[in-house]
Amino acid sequence: MALAAFASGGWFLASRSRSVPYPFLDPSLPIERRLDDLLARLTLEEKIAQMTNSAPAVERLGIPQYDWWNECLHGVARAGVATVFPQAIGLAATWDRPLIQRMAEVISDEARAKHHEFLRRGVRGRYQGLTFWSPNINIFRDPRWGRGMETYGEDPFLAGTLAVAFVRGLQGDDPRYLKTVATPKHFAVHSGPEPERHSFNAEAGEYDLWDTYLPAFEMAVRDGGAYSVMCAYNRFRGEACCGHRYLLTDILRGRWGFRGYVVSDCGAISDIWQFHRLVPSGVEASALSLRAGTDLSCGGEYRQLAEAVKGGLVTEAEIDTAVRRLFRARFLLGMFDPPDSVPYAHIPFAVNNSPPHAELALQVARESIVLLKNDGLLPLRGQYRRVALIGPNGDHHLSLLGNYTGTPEDPWTLLRALRRRLEGQVEVQFALGCDFADGIPSMEAIPSAALRPRASDSTASGLLGEYFPDSQWKGEPIARRIDPVVDFYGYAELGVPELRETSFSVRWTGELIPPDSGLYYLGGYGMYAFSIYLEDTLLVSHRGYHSPVQRSAAVRLEAGKAYRIRVDYVGVRPESQQCPIFTLLWSRPARVREAEALAAAREADLVILAMGLSPLLEGEQLPVNVPGFKGGDRTDLGLPAPQERLLRSVVELGKPTVLVLFNGSALAVNWASQKVPAILEAWYPGQEGGRAIVDVLFGDYNPAGRLPVTFYRSVDDLPPLTDYRMENRTYRYFRGEVLYPFGYGLSYTRFRYRDLRVPDSAAVGEPVRISVRVMNAGPMAGDEVVQLYVRHERPDRRSPIRSLKGYSRVHLLPGEEKTVSFELGLRELSLVEQDGRRVVEPGTVEVSVGGKQPGFQGLADARTTEVLQGRFRLVGKRLELD
Repeated sequence: MALAAFASGGWFLASRSRSVPYPFLDPSLPIERRLDDLLARLTLEEKIAQMTNSAPAVERLGIPQYDWWNECLHGVARAGVATVFPQAIGLAATWDRPLIQRMAEVISDEARAKHHEFLRRGVRGRYQGLTFWSPNINIFRDPRWGRGMETYGEDPFLAGTLAVAFVRGLQGDDPRYLKTVATPKHFAVHSGPEPERHSFNAEAGEYDLWDTYLPAFEMAVRDGGAYSVMCAYNRFRGEACCGHRYLLTDILRGRWGFRGYVVSDCGAISDIWQFHRLVPSGVEASALSLRAGTDLSCGGEYRQLAEAVKGGLVTEAEIDTAVRRLFRARFLLGMFDPPDSVPYAHIPFAVNNSPPHAELALQVARESIVLLKNDGLLPLRGQYRRVALIGPNGDHHLSLLGNYTGTPEDPWTLLRALRRRLEGQVEVQFALGCDFADGIPSMEAIPSAALRPRASDSTASGLLGEYFPDSQWKGEPIARRIDPVVDFYGYAELGVPELRETSFSVRWTGELIPPDSGLYYLGGYGMYAFSIYLEDTLLVSHRGYHSPVQRSAAVRLEAGKAYRIRVDYVGVRPESQQCPIFTLLWSRPARVREAEALAAAREADLVILAMGLSPLLEGEQLPVNVPGFKGGDRTDLGLPAPQERLLRSVVELGKPTVLVLFNGSALAVNWASQKVPAILEAWYPGQEGGRAIVDVLFGDYNPAGRLPVTFYRSVDDLPPLTDYRMENRTYRYFRGEVLYPFGYGLSYTRFRYRDLRVPDSAAVGEPVRISVRVMNAGPMAGDEVVQLYVRHERPDRRSPIRSLKGYSRVHLLPGEEKTVSFELGLRELSLVEQDGRRVVEPGTVEVSVGGKQPGFQGLADARTTEVLQGRFRLVGKRLELD
């Protein structure tokens, strides 16, 4: 009998009788019987080898290799061209559960299509499987945390409900098979500081644990059915999260009934002995993690489990339990069944990055945009002759994408979209104006006028490009030409069709002639590998296949002097499904860029400022230490100093000005909120971000996003980042004055509320039904996000100021009115005691329903909407929940 591979990733017997060599390959048998058979056939060494993320093949049994590591935070990531949706914090700003589930269904369609295409090409590597380490549902408790952009914000209910939608969209609804596996992370008390995450100990009491840190995970597991969970790097109460029996076994499996597998964050098990210093060796760290409930190590630590078995630290039965969980997931994904029986095995590769998916990305981006301020300037309706777009985020790909991103085939920056919208009507001038932050340059493509292919040719512009059909610049190039600029995105712009189906390399040579003297940054933005030499000295080098990156180095140059320059580029491998990307960049002296920006503003009828942050500044454990930023985290909440200075200089010119913010965390734009007539929050809006912003600016789309986080006025209002107690954090416990509150967002129309229906009383244990009428009282169609908050009158014990317990995004035409209904169940009506018990108890409950939180004034009050309030009493005996 001969075993043959098939597209689902497993193995079956290609024979007329359809008999199988082993029972575990028989799809007609129950999964547990198949697992029993498989475990009985695997040796101890083979089982242990399957417990690392790069699991090898077991050729004697026909089990192919499998890499468990894949990412899809806001689109399939690191696996080539894919549809890239807004970063997760922007997804949260939509407050639209059905939309997020639809988006996740599209992501899982592309994931399946990519996976099977990889298999058809005989590729089974990292970022090519069906087990995805998303979503990140840690609570964004502090705006300084650099990875907060990956989350659904600061509220447990919003984060949990969106997580459920995302997980369901990823995993599908087939009764037998999983479409993909979703992995909520990082379980469970994890949100910075980034530089210390491998050794940090988070301390939080039972109240905060169950009131804030666990609810989103519980919802993702119990309601969403997530089949995997990732444990975090840090310690919690002195125990490593990946070796924490209370979290992984007592709560996750014991109380919540989780039946899937737990994977460690990458290298987290090594951290247990190397940085947390809880045990003296990797063997003991591996044993501790396995016995606590971690089934799979991202990294090679679990290869030491054979020694742990010999030393009596773990048993083979404990290894069997973990391996059973892992292979159960692979069986549920259909990896060992004929493709005809797996409903997701034939999704065509053509769905990947398809026009309908791009349109959905545009819709999600539109819905994510929050209108923070509008003194009547928006939507833009004036007859403008000249528009100035100024700021480091005006034409910056990375600020569309955020982190954990795929590669969009056709990204729309704000500059590109604005020029397309106003083409032939209005002149659009663009100027970077300033750096992202002190020491973090904003960069643009080096223009042709500053490049010369050879010293002997003073008339030509550009660099000599030589294109080789291999990755090492060998032999004769298949193309040689003068490239006016070194700037391409995809094979079409590369312009050498012969390189589409092969690995390739390019070398550009010539001279760089700067127009001004001063401090420059030279660098590149690209994918996969590049090196830049100036005067035969290596300035910048990068190699990596995750996603496009920007690298640069500072150098002082003299005006008019010719400098030898060489750029080496290695293209992506065809099997990676990536597209070649590279731009040769520079950042000119600060005084030059500022002067250009102010000149453009003076000549303009309208100024659009594209400012904020960047994934170069905030993110996962970044090598950044500049004013306002450290190690990926922030140390200040304001705009970076160079941007704040330029902002004020431009606004003081008196031109109509719109500020568009790109960022993954709250910004204290205090001065701008007083002086700038219109402010949009765009987050990191994905591949269609520029189009979405332009649609909002010109009134083609009425903004209705709502803040999923609080915008504080100052870092001085917050406790230390290292303090995990929730006192004075988030809208639920912060009692100070804020700039813009959680749930805030304006519209181009106005909404009115009436007829709030709340019962006088309800029995403890029974659902409470609430409804309200909402009307579009303005001239423009638009969405309204109806929010329901509850507050328990409980003066003798700790409880939130108020908590979100329901929301619904509804579309209303001018003059249209709809009834919006909510049902508060046991969990929505419950409170957490100091010891962590969740209870529903008799007492008075205040309900606030409207388009915002109640009680805010001035700038913090969203004046285009209303809120109504009512009360009811819960009567009966106190009820304790599971």
